[in-house]
Amino acid sequence: MAHLLLIEGKARRWPRLAQTLESNGFRVTSRDGPEDLSAECLAPFDAVLARVESRSQIQALRRRTAAPLIVLAIAGSVREAVCAMKLGATDYLELPVEPKELIAAVEQALSARRRDGAAGRFQPFPLIGGSPAMSKLRTRIAKLAPTDVPVLIKGEHGVGKKLVARALHAASKRNLARLIAMNCGQIHESMIEGELFGHQLPTGRVDGGLVQAADGGTLFLGEVGELPPKAQGRLLCLLERDGALLAGSRTDVRVVAATCLSLEQLAESGQFRSDLHCQLNLTSLFVPPLRERPEDIPELAQHFLVQACGKLGKPLPMLSEAALDAMRAHRWPGNIRQLENAIERAAILCDDDRIEPERLAIVPPPGPRPEAPWPQAEDLSLEDYFVRFVQENEDRLTETELAERLGISRKSLWERRQRLRIPRKKTRKRGLRPARN
Repeated sequence: MAHLLLIEGKARRWPRLAQTLESNGFRVTSRDGPEDLSAECLAPFDAVLARVESRSQIQALRRRTAAPLIVLAIAGSVREAVCAMKLGATDYLELPVEPKELIAAVEQALSARRRDGAAGRFQPFPLIGGSPAMSKLRTRIAKLAPTDVPVLIKGEHGVGKKLVARALHAASKRNLARLIAMNCGQIHESMIEGELFGHQLPTGRVDGGLVQAADGGTLFLGEVGELPPKAQGRLLCLLERDGALLAGSRTDVRVVAATCLSLEQLAESGQFRSDLHCQLNLTSLFVPPLRERPEDIPELAQHFLVQACGKLGKPLPMLSEAALDAMRAHRWPGNIRQLENAIERAAILCDDDRIEPERLAIVPPPGPRPEAPWPQAEDLSLEDYFVRFVQENEDRLTETELAERLGISRKSLWERRQRLRIPRKKTRKRGLRPARN
């Protein structure tokens, strides 16, 4: 028997609504307001039917429970219904409501809940890999997801930090709202603040930016160390819930950030605010590089192969044992992103039912040099890391590929080359690059 919570400020309406629900096999508990309901109080209920007076009440309920929320309204409007659905409501009913319409809405909400996962828990975003490192990462995500604390995701370029952010969002109580993502290294610093926090348009209308777009959901900031000082200050204001962010209004957003560098080192060198680093680093996740979990490579490769063949409309070939061995032995400096590109290239070039190592084009350049593991980057400043990465990889990567690996634009790469006096080599040998559609 599904247990429903009925929140209705007018006590005279309780008996009729409760009787309608109970006569159709539901167990009903009634309350007169949502303000004092904690997550623990809401946990036993399979669905919530609430007469709410404001947008903030909907947001509060969505933060505290993942159960379906059916909003009850008096003299409702299409605009209010759209707003409620954007904030995470499952349905919107105008009072008085016909019994058949009420029961149909509840049954539909419960059916969707059962499809989303057993016992009302939403399935987390799938992270491929059964290695101990990935199992540990999934366990930590499960612990952090239900909270609203900021999370800092650490790891090399290409390890899948954005996928981890999506997993956090999908397993959170904000999963019905939006996940908004921005790579701070790919937007010119003069534009970042406006993109994030909005600005006033020539027409006089205020554009709220990505923070407002993520209201009620999650804001993911990739390469957060690239934020300019002024934007860092406003982000700190958001995290501390101090003052107005835009047009005198507060915004309810969970911030998840990612970095390939040490924010602590950047803070010590004055390139990043130490107080912002403390706020972001309240909890953290480390995503291991692919070379540290070779046992996950066959599963990942098969996943990317199925995706590539489906996109190309080609029959699915097999990965030979020799190809699998070559992939396990490779260092994968570009991590999962490089593996995906290699598999897609192999799928394009494969003309038979088996992929051999030569189709992968992952032969290392002459004179291989071991790469330092990611944690050693903790000892590097942002500029030191940039210089080392460019000098070690410019012989085998194009400028576009270097920029992609660094998470910045080609223009930013050129500007930093000039400032740090790292001229481009006029001639260099290049290895085969993954084919693109």
